[in-house]
Amino acid sequence: MAVLRRIRPVVGAVLLGVVYWVVVRPRMLNWGATPGDVRRTLPGDELLAEPDGESTMGVRIDAPPEAIWPWLRQLGQEQGGFYSYQWAENLVGLDIHNAEEIVPEYQELSVGDTVRLARADRFPETKLEVASFTPERSLVLQSPEQPPWWVWAFVLEPVDETTTRLLVRSRISLLQNPLVELASKTVLDPITFVMTRGMLLGIKSRVEARADADSPVEPRADDREGERPGSGTEDE
Repeated sequence: MAVLRRIRPVVGAVLLGVVYWVVVRPRMLNWGATPGDVRRTLPGDELLAEPDGESTMGVRIDAPPEAIWPWLRQLGQEQGGFYSYQWAENLVGLDIHNAEEIVPEYQELSVGDTVRLARADRFPETKLEVASFTPERSLVLQSPEQPPWWVWAFVLEPVDETTTRLLVRSRISLLQNPLVELASKTVLDPITFVMTRGMLLGIKSRVEARADADSPVEPRADDREGERPGSGTEDE
């Protein structure tokens, strides 16, 4: 019995590890994405052909691509933020301020532009650059190093005239160190899931809120019922 009491915590830890590795982690990394999304090639994959880690996440947005694209164009710490959990980002001093509207002065975009992930004076190396983009279709960011160690791609795919799927793929190259790999998969992966999911939902809520505000108001049923033929103008 004493032996059983000693090994029980070990067995429990092993089982939790297996559940995380086999069930939880794959679902986190591919939240909102279909198996087809995960398998297929997306813009930016060619920049890091053999990643050590990859995630593909997605969300369905009730708006066309042209309504979503301006929010992607203004990504960045010094611009529109990342639309995720601002309080969590600023807890570590990133100084993120998420925009609640499209800001015209943040809409300029060119290949090679810097996209900061945190304030420059505290975290000078935390930045990406625009690797490529196709307006209303895709935006690919990468780390400045060549070859890059991180590629972050945003892809807009129309479902119909009023609905779009936004996919976000992250590919990273890790130091060839077992401890680094273990830390990435057990610590960074959950953080990436939480913050990326928050960003996707943040973009969705902002785009759909703006679409609702811009849509014309339909007359209520009781208003329509109150109309009488010939009552539109005095001439009639």
